[in-house]
Order: sequence, then C-alpha cells, then structure tokens
Amino acid sequence: MRTIIVLFFSCISFFSLKAQSHAFPKSWEGNWKGELEWYRTGQAEPQKVNMELRIRPTDSANTWSWQIIYGKETIDNRPYKLILKDTSGTHWVIDENNGIVLDQFWVANKLSGAFTVMNNTIVNNYWIENDTLMIEFYSISARPIATTGNGTEDSPSVNSYKIGSYQKAVLTRNK
Repeated sequence: MRTIIVLFFSCISFFSLKAQSHAFPKSWEGNWKGELEWYRTGQAEPQKVNMELRIRPTDSANTWSWQIIYGKETIDNRPYKLILKDTSGTHWVIDENNGIVLDQFWVANKLSGAFTVMNNTIVNNYWIENDTLMIEFYSISARPIATTGNGTEDSPSVNSYKIGSYQKAVLTRNK
C-alpha cells in the first residue's frame, strides 16, 4: 500500500512539473512594464529605471521575441529572441542577435542563467510571482578577491568574489 501511495504522488508531481514547464513561455506572453532598481555595492540608494519586457510568439518554431526596453524605447531597445534548445523545456537561450547567445535553464519555475562579460559574471533570474514578473541580476567580479582554505580534502581552496551590483525589477502585464 505504501508503495502505491508513493508512486501515486510521484506521478502527480511529475505531471504537475511537466504542465508547469509547458506553461513557459506561453503563459508569460505579453507586454510587461515596471521599474528596475539598480543597487551598487557601497551605495544606499538604487538608481531607478523604467523597464519593459515584451514576450511574443514568432513565426519560427520554439522561438519567441524577448524584447527588453530600459527607459525609452528609442534610447535602449534590445530586440532579443528566446529559443528552446531541448525537448524537455529546460534548456533555453537568449539570442541577442549580434553573435552573443546566453544559455538559460528552467529551474524551480524560474528562467535562470549565468554568463561572464568584461570580467564580470552576471547571474539572472526571471519568474512569475502573484501575476507579477520578477527579474533579478547579480553582477559578480570574475576575479576572486580572496582565496582561503588549505587546498586539502578537509579544507579545500575556496575563492570569494565581490558582488558589484544587484538589480531587481517588478513588472506587471499590460492588458
């Protein structure tokens, strides 16, 4: 009996996760608007910038437009593409249409990625929370500021990195 119950709940969890992964990005389509707060290490007040994310299906299979606008559309408009890279729905890329392609992964109901550019590693997360699109970016120095530990099995070498900034946007879908 215990085996049947465990199997039953395992099946429910599996199909629930599959259904959630299929909801992305279809359920995210639309025009999202809000404010991005950019916190720099050592500064108390964030810089605030209007932000939009427009997610739309395209004519290409498994491809959506992923257009990010900071401030005014005529000043900082980034017409990217979101492309599915595998059949499980876990590996995606954001194609910046300039030779830069950023790998993203569907983990814990979030689209998450990490990339290094100009000696900074950027970790990004996108997720829906209470009908709001939440976005965050961490900017981390790619060069360690300290290495500690003894380099042994009991005390391995550990690198520490400076967090240069944190960005958080809260966007609502325009009807």
